[in-house]
Amino acid sequence: MLGNPAYPTYQAFIALGVAACVAMVLMPLWIWLLRFEGIGQQVRADGPSRHLVKQGTPTMGGVVILAAIFISCLLVGHVSIRLALVLAATLATGLLGLIDDAISVTRGRSLGLTPHAKMISLTLICVLFCLAIVNWGGVTPTVRFLGGFEIDLGVLSSELSIGDRLISVPWLYLVFTWVLIAGFSNAVNLTDGLDGLAGGTSMIAMLVMAALAFLNGDPGLSVFSAACAGACLGFLWYNCYPASIFMGDTGSLSLGAAFACVAIATSTEIASLLIGALFVIEALSVIIQVISFKATGRRVFLMAPIHHHFEKLGWAETKVVIRFWLISAACGALGFALLFQLGL
Repeated sequence: MLGNPAYPTYQAFIALGVAACVAMVLMPLWIWLLRFEGIGQQVRADGPSRHLVKQGTPTMGGVVILAAIFISCLLVGHVSIRLALVLAATLATGLLGLIDDAISVTRGRSLGLTPHAKMISLTLICVLFCLAIVNWGGVTPTVRFLGGFEIDLGVLSSELSIGDRLISVPWLYLVFTWVLIAGFSNAVNLTDGLDGLAGGTSMIAMLVMAALAFLNGDPGLSVFSAACAGACLGFLWYNCYPASIFMGDTGSLSLGAAFACVAIATSTEIASLLIGALFVIEALSVIIQVISFKATGRRVFLMAPIHHHFEKLGWAETKVVIRFWLISAACGALGFALLFQLGL
């Protein structure tokens, strides 16, 4: 293990650096391989016309992001059940995204798995993670609000007997974690529409989660979160405008799941809604657009997700990305401050 376990903050910085270096070293090789195999992004036909030049850009950069996270955690992380469960859920969601990307590329269209197939698979991951983190990870099925107020979502529970083991199934908390993990996975996926947007905002959010995990007394998850941020940092070197590679669903779904899983494992679910508020806004913009169009035939935004709305207003892509980074940083600072000062 790299670093001294007596200095968990030092290990988190080491994890960030290792993940960033691994991503920066492996990414050019991955880009070369994807170009050699002719594997590229399929741009949505109804998107901004300026995005048509991105057709064919190598995608599935999330494979290297996940590799960097795994290697960093393997070298630096404390071996713990929570770290293993969060890492497993992240890799499983990344595998789902990889299958989605592979279908999209082979069929030559911007959509991969059907929404039903993707949601069923994501639900299975959510259920397994929730049951494991509650029964083996020591997480209590409660949700904390401002001022230390808590709601017990384990009041409606059942017990299943599997061999000699009794498995507690907290039904309300199970639904709650499903909404959080599936919601953030899809929200980050929706955010991944401009060069550097999802990578930069995910890096900021995971840096804040690394600090929260440290305050929560979990150095393993602090290392994991820092590794996620580092992997995003290394990825951004090649994903900044004009992007040489996209993360694809492999990266966006897994990073969203990683963010939500760390929030669940550290009991900071409500704080995560503030820290990841930009992702929430992106998802809400799509929901509002769909509801408005179906109900009234009118669109609230020029185009959804909301980052495309600002593009339609004439903002340069880099302007949208940098300002969204700033919003993400402000949301992260607010969420951290409220948790630290008010016991969120």
